[in-house]
Amino acid sequence: MLLRTSPTSPFVRKVRLAAAVLGIPLELEVADTLDPNDTLRQQNPLGKIPLLITDDGEAVYDSRVIIAYLDQLAGGGQLVPNAPKARIDVLRAEALADGMMDAGVLLLYEGRFRPQEKFEKAWLDHQSAKVERALAYLEAHPLPEHEQINVADISLACALGFFDFRFEGKWREGHPGLVAWQTRFAARCPSFEETAPRL
Repeated sequence: MLLRTSPTSPFVRKVRLAAAVLGIPLELEVADTLDPNDTLRQQNPLGKIPLLITDDGEAVYDSRVIIAYLDQLAGGGQLVPNAPKARIDVLRAEALADGMMDAGVLLLYEGRFRPQEKFEKAWLDHQSAKVERALAYLEAHPLPEHEQINVADISLACALGFFDFRFEGKWREGHPGLVAWQTRFAARCPSFEETAPRL
């Protein structure tokens, strides 16, 4: 299967980690989301990555849907538990980590697409507050560490890795529990280092 990627996207990293945990090989092909001539826009009308092209030629997007598809291919119930309570707990934690990444991407794009004199402070503060609240919640309510890595673990690891990469790891101050959690995750999942973003 083919994964349309970017070497810096935390959501691409999330899919790559999920595939590695499941033992599913993926071929990687870089996509240019800003190039109207890239076939990405025909494969996904939103022109977003990650995007998976299955062996049957079907386009699957976004990261949550791709991971659900990969989990199903692997027999189901591995990254997303089948038991109702455990399933909701994991999916809720995934949504929180994904929301942190979404807010971080919006902060990044404010600097990428606007000159500094046109930055909207209220917007930046709004997005930053989302990240700060999520970090505080996760510091106070750490993810349970099960023997099997799940999609919540993967999402949180990618979120923290994204803030290390794009925001100089400033999240680490005041969050020793999350720092320790990330260290343990990296030791459990060698693919975390292998999928680290590169400029």
